[in-house]
Amino acid sequence: MTPIEQYYNKFNEEKRLLHRHGQVEYHVTMHYIKMYLEKLSEHTEPSAVSVIDIGAGTGRYAVALSELGYDVTAVELVKYNLGILKQKQSNVKAYQGNALSLKRFADDSFDLALLFGPMYHLLSFEEKKRALAEAKRVVKPKGYIMVAYCMNEYSILTYGFKENHIVDCMDAGKITEDFRVCPTEEDLYDYVRLEEIEQLNCAVGLTRERILSPDGPADYMRPILNAMDEQTFRLFIEYQLKNCERRELLGAGSHIVDVLIKMD
Repeated sequence: MTPIEQYYNKFNEEKRLLHRHGQVEYHVTMHYIKMYLEKLSEHTEPSAVSVIDIGAGTGRYAVALSELGYDVTAVELVKYNLGILKQKQSNVKAYQGNALSLKRFADDSFDLALLFGPMYHLLSFEEKKRALAEAKRVVKPKGYIMVAYCMNEYSILTYGFKENHIVDCMDAGKITEDFRVCPTEEDLYDYVRLEEIEQLNCAVGLTRERILSPDGPADYMRPILNAMDEQTFRLFIEYQLKNCERRELLGAGSHIVDVLIKMD
């Protein structure tokens, strides 16, 4: 069993997205997924629009999209997560697989690809490039790819400064002098900056439609969000929907979703 599989056998991703900070991320992300799926299904039925969820986890997005009538395929590395997904008895076609090799699927097969989990755990530029290239390969020309990343500054500010690990991490060489996270295999997660995302897109030959921070400051505000009444919390989600694309706010959130189009 790989370290990633061991980790997700213990980590409850389903529960994370049900917490209030996770609800912000999920609601905003789903808003944009639906926006592009509605665009793709403008002249056809939802069932004619195909989605591949690469690194689908327990199916939080895949199952919801299937229930909206879309043709959804899920690929998940971790058997434990895959088992939870299949227990939901949805119409999602679910397979065990790796984002680095989607050989089960032919070129130009899907209208939309979601690549939400893998980039968190692929530590090298080359691995990230390979996963993004595979997503591009299986998407049809003029199809979309939505890619999620964990952001460098969130890790520095929370784990580094807030939780007071900054000195130890710098002494161990896990954070550079310009405060770039340098994870090892045992750390499991990688964190990026906006310029690194740009480099990946350029290397793979993908064109950006838009880029957004789905959760923005939500991860920094967990106790505050949990204490909010329902009306105030709904207003916070509305705030994030209105401001998630603001360039000055992108890099400091915990996640980024990059929306890309395959032009050829």
